[in-house]
Amino acid sequence: MSRNNLTAELEAAVMMNNSTADCNPRADFQIYLFPTVYCFVFVLGLLGNVGALYVFIFKITPRSSSNIYVINLALADTIFLCTLPFRIHYHLKGNDWVFGSPACLVIGTLFFTNIYISVAFLTCICIDRYIATVHPITYLRLRGTKCTLWVSLAVWTVTGVAMLALILTGPLDSAPEPGGSRRSCFENFSRREWAKRMTAYNACALVFGSIVPLAVIMVCYPLVARRLTRIRTGTSRRALRIIYAILTITTICFLPYAVVHLLHLLMRHQIIQSCVYANAIYKARRLTMALVSLNSCLDPVLYYFTTRHCDFSFFKRLRPRRTRNVYTIN
Repeated sequence: MSRNNLTAELEAAVMMNNSTADCNPRADFQIYLFPTVYCFVFVLGLLGNVGALYVFIFKITPRSSSNIYVINLALADTIFLCTLPFRIHYHLKGNDWVFGSPACLVIGTLFFTNIYISVAFLTCICIDRYIATVHPITYLRLRGTKCTLWVSLAVWTVTGVAMLALILTGPLDSAPEPGGSRRSCFENFSRREWAKRMTAYNACALVFGSIVPLAVIMVCYPLVARRLTRIRTGTSRRALRIIYAILTITTICFLPYAVVHLLHLLMRHQIIQSCVYANAIYKARRLTMALVSLNSCLDPVLYYFTTRHCDFSFFKRLRPRRTRNVYTIN
């Protein structure tokens, strides 16, 4: 065999090994990362969100449009938090789903739906504050809980229909590989599944569930902040704090998830073919999934401690008291 032929064969072998089709990405740290993060999120998030639901439903009157969006956000977070014990067990077992296909459908759907519902209601709050600040006359005409309730219902309905469409197209748990015993839930889909249904779903989720809402938040809130900086009052300063807090949560939790989701989609379509990049994307995907779950314990911090709620103890608010006007994020 000539030297040129040997070199060509070696180069072909290297290219084959670098292709994502032949990669087997690993992220062993996820077995410890997810249970640790999810336990932390579960404890703090459940206390904060259940408390938020109680306060915003029973203690704050009259309800503003922003308060209704906060109630919906806290409800979505609470549902998400109820799925975490199952996810913790799944990862502690080495990513082995033992609860059966129906449970995978329910738990997986509720888990991932929270990501898009949270972004959706943060976007609703953003648009509501933008109209109230930049177009106050228009806001006075639209102000009222009826419109807000319809918008909230639309968010839940659209997200629910999208997830139902995915569920009806086939199972969402992956059968064990030949010689293996682990069953995946909502991950590690085959190439056939990606070609059949996962590509369209992931593309729509990325565009309409992440990119568009995040673009609205990143554009509207700076415009609101610029308008508020011209108003030298305590109310405007508190409103600015809520804006900066939402931008921080968006940047930490949701933006990295959206970027890595895009890279993951490109990798699954062999647009990114390097095995090195595939491994890096796989690890980043795990890290950003842990980050995005943090929003469920950061949301209560956002709505309690960056507004006038921090002027008095949360636990004092749980005691019966006469109705009083409370500044939230209006």
